[in-house]
Amino acid sequence: MQITDILAQMGDLQSMARELGVSESQAASGADALLPAILGGFKKQAQTQPGGLDGLGGLLGQLGGGNLFDEVLSPQPTDLSHGNDVLGQIFGSRDVSRAVAQNASSQTGLDSGVLKKMLPMLAMMVAGYMSRQQGGNQPAQQGGGLGGLLGGLFGGRSSGAGAPGLAAMLDLDGDGNPLDDILQMVGKNMR
Repeated sequence: MQITDILAQMGDLQSMARELGVSESQAASGADALLPAILGGFKKQAQTQPGGLDGLGGLLGQLGGGNLFDEVLSPQPTDLSHGNDVLGQIFGSRDVSRAVAQNASSQTGLDSGVLKKMLPMLAMMVAGYMSRQQGGNQPAQQGGGLGGLLGGLFGGRSSGAGAPGLAAMLDLDGDGNPLDDILQMVGKNMR
C-alpha cells in the first residue's frame, strides 16, 4: 500500500485539501509528487543519524512525534513551522524545499505556491505516522519498525503492472534515493 493510500484512509488528504483550497485528487497528485523526496530525506537521515534508525526515532520524537499527525487533522489551520522544522532536518535548507516543490509543480501542473504549503504538511504527516508506527512494539531491524516502514514506503512504491514507481523514476542515479539527485539539481541551479 502506498503512503498516499494510507493518508487518504486516515482522512489526512481530505483535511489537507480543504485547508489548501484544492480538490482531494489535486492533493493526492501533489502528495505523490512530493513524497518521494520527503521519504528520501528520512531515509538519508536514518543512514546518517548517530544510532541509525533509533537516532531517527529520537529525532522524530523531538520534532513532535505522533502529535504532528494530529496537527494536520485538527480543524484549526496547521502550524507550518512544525513542518518546516521537519523539512529543515531532512533537507537541510530552504533551497532544497523550494526545488522539491518546483520539481513537483512541473510534474503535476499544480501551482508551486500550493505545493510549498503542502510540503511541510506532508512532512508532518509522514513524521507523525512513522513515530506512531515506531511506537508499536516492532523491532527496528528485520523489516519491522522504522526500517521496515521506510523500506516498504520508499522502496515498495510502484504504480502496478510492472511500471516503476515515482520514487524509482526520480532516482536518476539508481541508488534508491531521489533526494541526492534533487540536491544535485539544486546545487547546479544555485551556481
